Amino acid sequence: MTQFDVARIAVEAALAAGARYADARVMHRRSESMNARNGDIEELSQDEDAGVGVRALVGSSWGFSAIPDLSDLSGRKAGEMAAAIAAASASVPGPPADLVPSVAATASWSSPCEIDPLSVPLSDKGDLLVSVTAAMHAAGADQAEGVYQVWDTLKWFVSSEGHRIDQHIRECGAGISATVIGDRETQRRSYPSYRGQYGTSGWELVHSLDLAAHAERITDEAKALLTAPVCPAGTTTLVLGSEQMALQIHESVGHAIELDRILGWEAAFAGTSWLDLTQLGALRYGSELMNITIDPTVPGALGSFGFDDEGTAATVRHAVRDGVWVGVLAGRDSAAVAGLDYAGSVRSDGWARLPMVRITNVGLQPGPHSLDEMIASTDDGILMDINRSWSIDDKRLNFQFGCEIGWEIKSGKLGRMLKNSTYTGIGPQFWRSMDMLGAEVVAWGTPNCGKGQPGQTGHTGHPTPPARFAGVRVGVRA
Repeated sequence: MTQFDVARIAVEAALAAGARYADARVMHRRSESMNARNGDIEELSQDEDAGVGVRALVGSSWGFSAIPDLSDLSGRKAGEMAAAIAAASASVPGPPADLVPSVAATASWSSPCEIDPLSVPLSDKGDLLVSVTAAMHAAGADQAEGVYQVWDTLKWFVSSEGHRIDQHIRECGAGISATVIGDRETQRRSYPSYRGQYGTSGWELVHSLDLAAHAERITDEAKALLTAPVCPAGTTTLVLGSEQMALQIHESVGHAIELDRILGWEAAFAGTSWLDLTQLGALRYGSELMNITIDPTVPGALGSFGFDDEGTAATVRHAVRDGVWVGVLAGRDSAAVAGLDYAGSVRSDGWARLPMVRITNVGLQPGPHSLDEMIASTDDGILMDINRSWSIDDKRLNFQFGCEIGWEIKSGKLGRMLKNSTYTGIGPQFWRSMDMLGAEVVAWGTPNCGKGQPGQTGHTGHPTPPARFAGVRVGVRA
């Protein structure tokens, strides 16, 4: 009995029980994480689970059932239960439910991986976090923290339309932070971002971060922030580093273009969306420099895969082209309702969760400028980077974000370091003010994107360069 057999039996059972369409995902996932503080290991977590999840469509209604067992009997039970749930829901019929076409594929896909993260000895991983956090603590950090996380996921997908796909996705990443305590305040500096850097990659990604080389720098910067002047309040030219740009894209573009939010199907965690489908292809989202792509094919990015959890092959698509909104993150059913002919953005965080529309790699394409050119072209402004806080309304429209660090820009040169740097804006107005765009792209990974009820944690990627925005309100305190 293979994993494909379990999935096939589940699909056949759902069809025999009355489903007009069914698919099944068998998944086996292992995960590992470690946290260290001030030179000591504080937590080690290792988890492993496996099971089968089945979707069945009866009339206009979906049913879903999952069982943590990979026997043929469990597959059959899961398929029958999914169809029974769908049939019960269909007793109160809703609008017709169709699915946009998906090419039935027989395929295998694996993410690139040079060093299997789970094969690296725990002692080596622990020594890395212990040594780096001990060095930061010795350099003056009151709280020196380090973390790594690893996920190893095997998937087998079968549908009643003929899909037969297996995937092996390995993801990992790490990060460090230094927090210092002053007189009625604390300041924190992180590397490479406030939660670390993660990708669909092997342990070579962690090696490339060279955490030890940045330990003293971020500790010194955290201490310097205690006596730095506060970010002034006002309206100015704002230059954002690529890490903060990743958060900006995630919150004010990524969630806003999820089609289930636009349709009003989903509102948990991040709300709905300000976007109106009648404006697709016409709405000016940002300046002509703004080109946002949905691209799950980016090598090594955290939102990459070969096929989504409906069996749709990974494909590059524009969400915003030359500043105009032209595309969405969609599933086969939501795309059909919206009259679109594409899907490809449906995933779940495990075999026991119903797949839903999720951010994949939503990134900003590079522009013609370097960060140095953006600074040199700014007479009076502020450079901010590394996210510290975020707040955005339930339409993904009005936002206020804070950064760990800022610097004055005066006459084209970086000046004083600034603390408690914040900025605020309204999504489309903010993006329309983008007047310079960097050429160097980093594919930042977000491993903790929440959505759905029951809640699911998504892994998303945001390839982006730094960018400059005109007339932005900064120094907001409330």
